[in-house]
Amino acid sequence: MTEQDLTGHRALVTGGASGIGLACAQEFAARGAHVIVADFNAEAANEAAGALGGEAWVVDLSDTAAQEDLTLDVDILVNNAGIQTVAPIEEFDPERWRFMHRLMVESPFLLIRAALPGMYARGWGRVINISSAHGLRASAFKSAYVSAKHALEGLSKVTALEGGPHGVTSNCINPAYVRTPLVEKQITDQAKVHGIPESEVVEKIMLTEGVVKRLVEADEVASLVGWLASHKAGMVTGASYTIDGGWTAR
Repeated sequence: MTEQDLTGHRALVTGGASGIGLACAQEFAARGAHVIVADFNAEAANEAAGALGGEAWVVDLSDTAAQEDLTLDVDILVNNAGIQTVAPIEEFDPERWRFMHRLMVESPFLLIRAALPGMYARGWGRVINISSAHGLRASAFKSAYVSAKHALEGLSKVTALEGGPHGVTSNCINPAYVRTPLVEKQITDQAKVHGIPESEVVEKIMLTEGVVKRLVEADEVASLVGWLASHKAGMVTGASYTIDGGWTAR
């Protein structure tokens, strides 16, 4: 049985209705936390929150202007919401590029900004940013995603430096390709830009850099998220934890 070590804590997970976010929400609920599922998809958010005995926050996190005066009463913040677009730089739509940065850089900044005062007041908090192997390495045709994840890495480290004296830790998790709807949606675009059949994308593109030749499972990421949120991880901050099958060891 999972230890109820997060009882009494409030955990907010963005993109929490599916994929990695849902797995994180399930992990927190199993460990006794009250979970807030933040997601753009109202039906999925309410369904997930209902199943976990938590609450749904239906929100468009790309609308960053609406988050500037936000206050969050949470002990654990998981910045997970994200999206991918695969295209050469010269063909990349500028508004799409800006949209991805609003969602994956500006919004995490504003959510951290909104959560820190309460965490500081309580003398305890956990900020966990779902980055990517692409926060440490680059791939062609992913200029918006790679640059956003690199920015998230920097934001996480600054949060760690500022939050440490107040009992708040901040870390990144850097998975390789995870078996989620986000990854599945990439296959067509990856096939197009690389000029290969869709059936070859997983083997020839997604798994080529790792030595462990399989996709990461969402609950594997969530297990590390759960540990980073625990009281046993109080000395872990400003770090980036890879779950990438050896990709970044190269």
